[in-house]
Amino acid sequence: MRAAAANRARPASPSNALSKFLATITAIYREASYAQYTPNSSQFLKVPPVGTIVLVVGYLSWVILLEFMNNNIPGAQHYTSLGVRAAWLAIAQVPLLILLAGKNNLIGIVSGVSYERLNIIHRWAARVLLFLVTLHVIFLHLAWNAYGLKNLEYSTDSCITTGYTVYAILLWMNLSTLAPIRNFSYEFFVFQHIITFFGFIIAVMFHLPSTALYSRVYIYIPIALFLVDRIIRSVRFAWHNTRPGRATMAALDGGVTRITVKSKAINKWSPWAHVFLSIPKFGPGQSHPATIASIPSSHCGDLVFILKSHRGFTSRLLKSATNSTTSLLPTKEEPSSSQPAEASTYIALVDGPYGSSHTDFCSFDTVFLIAGSTGTTFTLPILLDIAERAQKSRLPVKRVVFLWIVKNTSWTSWTAPELSSASQALLAAGIELSTRIYVTCDTKFTTGEEDQSKECGCTCDKTLGPCCCVSPDDSNNIVEILDKEELPNEKKGGEPAIQPRSQSPSVSYGTKSSVLPCANFYSGRPDIYSILWGILERAEGETGIAVCGPLGLNSDVRNIVVRCSDERAVHKGTGAEGIYLHSECFGW
Repeated sequence: MRAAAANRARPASPSNALSKFLATITAIYREASYAQYTPNSSQFLKVPPVGTIVLVVGYLSWVILLEFMNNNIPGAQHYTSLGVRAAWLAIAQVPLLILLAGKNNLIGIVSGVSYERLNIIHRWAARVLLFLVTLHVIFLHLAWNAYGLKNLEYSTDSCITTGYTVYAILLWMNLSTLAPIRNFSYEFFVFQHIITFFGFIIAVMFHLPSTALYSRVYIYIPIALFLVDRIIRSVRFAWHNTRPGRATMAALDGGVTRITVKSKAINKWSPWAHVFLSIPKFGPGQSHPATIASIPSSHCGDLVFILKSHRGFTSRLLKSATNSTTSLLPTKEEPSSSQPAEASTYIALVDGPYGSSHTDFCSFDTVFLIAGSTGTTFTLPILLDIAERAQKSRLPVKRVVFLWIVKNTSWTSWTAPELSSASQALLAAGIELSTRIYVTCDTKFTTGEEDQSKECGCTCDKTLGPCCCVSPDDSNNIVEILDKEELPNEKKGGEPAIQPRSQSPSVSYGTKSSVLPCANFYSGRPDIYSILWGILERAEGETGIAVCGPLGLNSDVRNIVVRCSDERAVHKGTGAEGIYLHSECFGW
């Protein structure tokens, strides 16, 4: 950013030996940690990225080392010693468990990592805790069985009853965090998880022997950490909702509800922030996580959310929302008066905002924003932030590619004014913007016939994958087919840079739509590998990529980034610039 302000030629690239060395180390780390291998056909097996796996395996290895190192005591006390040490290690994990769970925690403050990402490590720390407790139970039983003391221990030792209570509660807490159970009813999951946590703490307090009451400090610390987090959240919540905001709702195409909240207390947030939104009329005591689709300088300072209807709270919102005649979000120039006059307002309570932990995208040479469906609520504020700041100061950003995957062309009306406004602002600032909309299930867009089978052998009402596999023709939403665009695998002069995977004609030609004239529309799913390679060929500095969507999209983008970084030998003497990736996944 400072280099851009100083008008340096290539501000987003390393300029000296030290920065080049650090860039090389960073590129190697990214290639090793970004990849994610998750079976697309499995709804239950969801594998974390390699970086998370390495961190968890390192943590588990360290714990195992502490368990068995210098603990080979001979004779009768061998298994007892292993069991006792496993218990000490287990109870020592409880403060770490709570540190990783709170929305306001010390680890997040020090590391800059947002709480939702730390929560993934929180779940794995809980599994390590369960592993240690299991070792505790196994080793003690081995010690008793070796000398025939099992029956005596069960009849005289009161710690066994409380120990099995602790183990049962801990086992349930781990099982209930598995995605299929957790996502079945998230509100119930949160409620029972807090209740069982208190039960776990009480059971542990009773289980600790009277000869080791000093070990209760490992219980007092997490209780204090939990209370601090809750107090901070409660004070913040009360401050922001002393004068509750008023929410206006409008139903949009695709089963989506646009919610506009006017709040006098919340006037500053990051362009990628989210809140927990509660509208008591449609769910007393319920709060729904929602990404803010606006920035403080847009929409007259209102908080704007776009929520896809599923069931429960979001379903009730959609049923009660006013049918929008325009399906457009109010822009800075078009205040909320564009809302229907008869639209009702409801009390809205907001917990947050909470920021995300990614680099400022205004610091890159090239920005590639990828969104699937409502994932645009994450990428759109980044685009608006770049456009707004580019008008005030010189930025390193030279080009932005905004890629949005939707099922129907009309869904782009959710954010059409913002995209048009950002396009004009970036053009005025001398920043190139390419908006690419990929339509996967709009039959009129692809063939003009409602029930025609596609080349991929499926129809749009099936779940066999993408439906749009043929070239677009002129239909209701199509204005004209453009001339062939510059292919992403060619340089500006026309000479081929690489030989990527073959592209179908449906992604080689852009199509204009009356819904969003500033964008190019394509039939089918994007070939992100070819698009990204073309972007990287033109980049004169580091490229920042943000992706938000379902797990499959995030996993594909992660692996494509790793592949491109490896093939281009980023920061390894080839002149290829760095690639930064931030992935936000819903349904994880």
